[in-house]
Amino acid sequence: MRYLAIASDYDGTLATKGQVSKTTLAALQRLRESGRKLILVTGRRLDELFQVLPQVDWFDCVVAENGALLYWPRTREEQLLGDRPPAAFIQALQERQVDSLAVGRVIVATWKPYETTVLEIIKDLGLELQIIFNKEAVMVLPSGLNKATGLKAALERMELSPQNVVGFGDAENDLAFLNICALSVAVANALPMVKEQADWVTQGSRGDGVAEVIDQLLTSELSI
Repeated sequence: MRYLAIASDYDGTLATKGQVSKTTLAALQRLRESGRKLILVTGRRLDELFQVLPQVDWFDCVVAENGALLYWPRTREEQLLGDRPPAAFIQALQERQVDSLAVGRVIVATWKPYETTVLEIIKDLGLELQIIFNKEAVMVLPSGLNKATGLKAALERMELSPQNVVGFGDAENDLAFLNICALSVAVANALPMVKEQADWVTQGSRGDGVAEVIDQLLTSELSI
């Protein structure tokens, strides 16, 4: 087998409005039964993910917080790939009344149009932090961390190469990890920039598109 694993984004790719359909779950189960690995690559925090995805333990690894945290369901181990957000940064965001603020183990997230305020605070405090966008979401991470670095760390521990991975995504923050996969797939609802750079654009949207490619992988090893 050339493709030994799939790595997929969650929201807008596997999931529709935060939920994975029965059809998509069935496709994931078929992939597992073939002996291939499942890797979830998401911007979500783990506590959020546990609330919406009861099947977290189906995955061999979860790359959470947009690449900042690895979770190994089999052992329930959490592996931080970056430093925790500085307390002074969180305090400054609160003082500047940045709404809908979510703080993870490493990631700090809010929504547009607060990116300008966030950037000003980063500069004022002299922090080595970066802003990554996921459609309307504004995610703040230590410089150099993204979905690609998180996936690379996961694959190294799993003793797999990116050249054995099919990646699925829909938004701009997915491009980093899609670009290192042997085959990059944009689901039909993906942003235009993602479709332009992907190797394959599915006919189906979200989880239907993922299931579409899984079925072709299992029947023809994706002969395209």
